[in-house]
Amino acid sequence: MQDERFKIEDDEVEIDLVELLFAIRAHLFAVIVATLLGGIIALLVSMFVIKPQYSSSSTMLVLTKETTLASLADIQMGSQLTNDYQVLITSRPVLEEVIFNLNQDMTYQNLKSMITIDNPNNTRIIDLTVKCHDPVLAMELVNELARVSSAFIGDKMEVVPPKIIEEGIVPTERTSPNHKKSLIIGMFIGLFISCGIIVLITIVDDSIKSEAEIVRFLDLPMLASVPDRKDFINLQKDSKKKKKNPILNVFKKDSSKKSKKK
Repeated sequence: MQDERFKIEDDEVEIDLVELLFAIRAHLFAVIVATLLGGIIALLVSMFVIKPQYSSSSTMLVLTKETTLASLADIQMGSQLTNDYQVLITSRPVLEEVIFNLNQDMTYQNLKSMITIDNPNNTRIIDLTVKCHDPVLAMELVNELARVSSAFIGDKMEVVPPKIIEEGIVPTERTSPNHKKSLIIGMFIGLFISCGIIVLITIVDDSIKSEAEIVRFLDLPMLASVPDRKDFINLQKDSKKKKKNPILNVFKKDSSKKSKKK
């Protein structure tokens, strides 16, 4: 008995999924419209609402003594120092000095959120990247950050300061937002919302739509059914139209009689 009950429940789940798929298929036009509308809205927001961001990068090399690349121990020591330098670069004294030197109206927390530090594996290279809505300001911030942090690290840690091997330049292309990515995300959101609404309406709707559902849900036998005679309904509509226009009908009869005499 338990096995049969599980089989019935499994069948009901399969039927429900099929019904949901048919419901989505029946409203396919609405789903397509919602998908396109979501993509268009996301694209417009990306183009006219969200401010474009530009990124400028500077590269620094960590040294342990004046002679570079002297030994394997020197390289390993430089890699370990790189992790410490990443923390010092975004420290409050460094960021506040950068803001003061460039006379910018921002907090060090705001500047810290604009900075990205990357250290490629097995290297002593530190890549500094600043993302800002102003491309010129992004270049100025990353270059000043590299200069101030290099001097700060050399002074506080009493080591050879990191060498700036590449300064940032004014970016010509925006980093974000990506219009193509925004369009795709908006289309997925529109598709998800439209399908979710259709599924929700289908699940909530408990009306009977067919004879099989009467037997299935109400557990009642079918005695008779009245077919939907669309052809009969159309004939009734045509007869009503003819009755509403008697003058037109008389004109048609006269014209048909004249054509027969000829």
